[in-house]
Amino acid sequence: MRFLDVAKVYAQSGAGGNGCVAFRREKFIEYGGPYGGDGGRGGDVVAEAVENLNTLIDYRFQQHVKAQSGQGGLGKVMTGKGGEDAVMKVPVGTEIYEEDGETLIVDMATPGQRFRLLRGGNGGFGNAHFKSATNQAPSFAMPGQPAEEKIFILKLKLIADAGLIGMPNAGKSTFLARVSAARPKIADYPFTTLEPQLGVVKIDESDFVLADLPGLIEGAHEGVGLGDRFLGHAERCATILHLIDGTGDAIGKTYKTIRGELEAYGEGLAEKPEIVALNKIDALTPAELEKKRAALEKACGRKVHMISGVSGQGVSAVLRAMMRDIGRRRAERADARVRLRPVAVPRTRAERQTVNFNAPIVPQIRTEAPKAERSKPVAKVNPAKKSRAMGLAEAKAKSAKARSEEKAKTVIARPRPKPKPKTGKAKARPKAVRHSAKARAKKKQARR
Repeated sequence: MRFLDVAKVYAQSGAGGNGCVAFRREKFIEYGGPYGGDGGRGGDVVAEAVENLNTLIDYRFQQHVKAQSGQGGLGKVMTGKGGEDAVMKVPVGTEIYEEDGETLIVDMATPGQRFRLLRGGNGGFGNAHFKSATNQAPSFAMPGQPAEEKIFILKLKLIADAGLIGMPNAGKSTFLARVSAARPKIADYPFTTLEPQLGVVKIDESDFVLADLPGLIEGAHEGVGLGDRFLGHAERCATILHLIDGTGDAIGKTYKTIRGELEAYGEGLAEKPEIVALNKIDALTPAELEKKRAALEKACGRKVHMISGVSGQGVSAVLRAMMRDIGRRRAERADARVRLRPVAVPRTRAERQTVNFNAPIVPQIRTEAPKAERSKPVAKVNPAKKSRAMGLAEAKAKSAKARSEEKAKTVIARPRPKPKPKTGKAKARPKAVRHSAKARAKKKQARR
């Protein structure tokens, strides 16, 4: 697979579906009314970082990414189907820029990270959405929102813990093949390595990712040779291994040339921890080795490791030195994650048990003393405040006593309450019984 670390992508989100204008026309329903549904929402353009990719070669052949548009609304108040999202799968460590290539939008540095680049348009409302008491038969609907379009620049920066830099033919590829299972191309001509190579290095009980970068020459920041664009893959490294060819001339000048290119590139590469190693010592005599070692230490001002990528001499010491810098960087990142993590302070007993999952759940036992034995805690009172409070209490007591005495002296004559009128109902007289003429005649005869 060809390595590609820069790509240009034309992206477009989905447009929203239009609302529907429809009316309900059914048998036995006299006043059907509006019946149009809303349009569906358009799809988004989402970037996702995946671990099984290490190049942007896919976007060399697929430069246009378009999400699906939403479906229009339908009758019977049916909402249209929403459009599917367009997912751009990129390698971990990809930076997404605006069209100018300088304005950073997002850095996809975490596996599984997702970011919405373009938002899909909302669907338009149907005429059923606008019905009301004053507008019972709306004959209009809203169109869907248009799609968004933008051009993105993708730049890949490999996620590596350490990087190899140096002049062409300094032995970088040989060193990578020696310490890892990577098999880069190795030849005896300049610029054999045309693209970065990655390898997993294991030392003692630890491992890290090592990146072999193409060689630098004088004027690389101006575009000489392969340029310095591959140095972007070393920006995320915790340490840099600077290899110097021991068989070459002017060791000190070679070191200063590479350091000048790092400073010209910027982005903090010149301030990163650096380990300097003199390579190919198996091809040098002891006198030449000592002379070149002294010249290199004078140029860099630090300890120089003596190694041989072919025989493996001194390689373990260099790897352990690199692992120390990498471990320090990992510890700093772990501390930063812990500091940024929000800490919830448990307040109740149940919350404390949920925070500490390993703690045994102990039932709460209340041991209360009898009421007679309970004693309220005595609070400490400031003497000045105490005297002031006592004075206020005494003044209140005196005023209350004076009011009660005045009340006893003054006798208020209250009028006697009037008797309440009787509200009972009077006894009703019995109703007169009316007799018939025949009964009255019988009664009259009985009296005679």
